[in-house]
Amino acid sequence: MKNSEIKTVYADNAATTAMSDVAIDAMTLYLKEVYGNPSSLHTAGQKAKEALDGFRARIAARLNADPAEIYFTSGGSEADNQAIRSAAYNGAKRGKKHIISTAFEHHAVLHTLKKLEREGFEVTYLDVHENGVIDAAQVGNAIRRDTALVTVMFANNEIGTLQPIAEIGALCRERKVTFHTDAVQAVGHVPVDVKAMDIDMLSLSAHKFHGAKGVGALYVRRGVPLASFIEGGAQEKGRRAGTENLAGIAAMAAALDDACDNMNANAEKERRLCDKIISGLSRIPHSKLNGDRNKRLPGIVNMCFEGIEGESLLLLLDDAGICASSGSACTSGSLDPSHVLLALGLPHEVAHGSLRISLSEYNSDADADAIVETVPKVVAYLRNISPVWEALENGEKPHLL
Repeated sequence: MKNSEIKTVYADNAATTAMSDVAIDAMTLYLKEVYGNPSSLHTAGQKAKEALDGFRARIAARLNADPAEIYFTSGGSEADNQAIRSAAYNGAKRGKKHIISTAFEHHAVLHTLKKLEREGFEVTYLDVHENGVIDAAQVGNAIRRDTALVTVMFANNEIGTLQPIAEIGALCRERKVTFHTDAVQAVGHVPVDVKAMDIDMLSLSAHKFHGAKGVGALYVRRGVPLASFIEGGAQEKGRRAGTENLAGIAAMAAALDDACDNMNANAEKERRLCDKIISGLSRIPHSKLNGDRNKRLPGIVNMCFEGIEGESLLLLLDDAGICASSGSACTSGSLDPSHVLLALGLPHEVAHGSLRISLSEYNSDADADAIVETVPKVVAYLRNISPVWEALENGEKPHLL
């Protein structure tokens, strides 16, 4: 059991972030005082609707979108589902049932695409280079006459690499193919301009930039058809039934404003801390940084350590007070390596020993120092008790890193 006196270092911000004070204050106001239903005709309802319209405009401005192009959702997964399925079904009406994506998308995208494949759509999954960045030319070469949609994530959630979104968007606009990007990890952390980047649809989620969980948004360029998959009321112009989460949306708008206003300073701090972590952990023998060293989000570090297993690493780090994550996950009693790391070409044995550290501006130099001090000790301990590592060190098996 973890010692309660150990200071916890939270380094799993790519999974979720702590709500900011400005987001909590905004949310509290719309929980306690302005709590009417925006669809109601009475004064309380119309006051809520006026606030909702204001939040929509604020969020749109941060993306260089028009307010009418923003639809509120329960988060990134719902937004991904609605965008991809809408584009696919709209394409099918015109005889276009081909979709292009990448092999290392978030499962909200990949599972939606697999469902569409079962419905008769064809999906091309682009190979990812070893550095975790695809080329826009790959997209251009894959586009066909029957391509209905290209969906490529803005920033990878495991390794943090940034994709050439503006180049892909320009190609898709030129070829008249709908372009969607899952920007859940990017919004609030790097500049996003839907017009300059020729993005047709974009998904975002509030809890990735210090907003509340359970609320997000979908940007849909004016003129791009959007289907409704939740039936009921006429909210969100009939495209997403259900009373809007006004308090959550208020928190999202406040958090996004705060994140964008402080983006440069936050990124500089996160990058400096991550550079310190990368430098320290790279001294561990037979280790590897995953993803491009430069084309990446400022706050994500993903590394592999040969001869260990990621789940054990996470549990021991947690005992030491460090909250991080791994590319591997325990499902039904079997440990599967990350599909992202496998897409980069890493062997299963290496992908099993992955560690993702994701920071926010709330992290400190002391947090980075604790990570640099603790991870090598845990890796060394796990290697000392590992028969796999013993075989590698004795030369019975070749080192892969």
